[in-house]
Amino acid sequence: MRLSACPREKEVKDLVELGQWPQACVQELRAHVDGCRACGELALVTMAFQQARIEAAGAAKLGSPGLLWWRAQLRRRNAAVERIGRPILGAQIFALAVYLLLAVGFVAWQAQHGVAWLTWMEQLPQLAALHLGSLWPSVVSGSGWSSMVLSSAAATLALLGGVAVYLAAEKQ
Repeated sequence: MRLSACPREKEVKDLVELGQWPQACVQELRAHVDGCRACGELALVTMAFQQARIEAAGAAKLGSPGLLWWRAQLRRRNAAVERIGRPILGAQIFALAVYLLLAVGFVAWQAQHGVAWLTWMEQLPQLAALHLGSLWPSVVSGSGWSSMVLSSAAATLALLGGVAVYLAAEKQ
């Protein structure tokens, strides 16, 4: 165990840190490093650390700051769209469920009362000759027509609700 440092350690250390070891040193210093254990280990360890630092810096090449910022913004925007999309998906499923429930209810109601609402096709040529103003009271007064108007209004409402939810989802 040695208590004092080699007087030439600083010189060896400076040359190694500047990257000039062993090319730019005098022959006498090379001979000293070959004979002095402290200076030899100092040169070896310092060169190993420098090489490791160069390799680590080369491996950790980051992209341009603009690209990193753009990717972070894109990631944040996608997360926000996903968070917003969950309630909209729930609204779409709810609208579909209401529409299907309405359709099943209509089919069940028609199964109980018969399929008499299809007889409106037989009356269509006579109603086409009438004026539109005089058509509305007959539509409301006829039992077959009133169910037809009611079912078509419900179907239109359900369709427009589905389109509104779809368009709201597309804008997000």
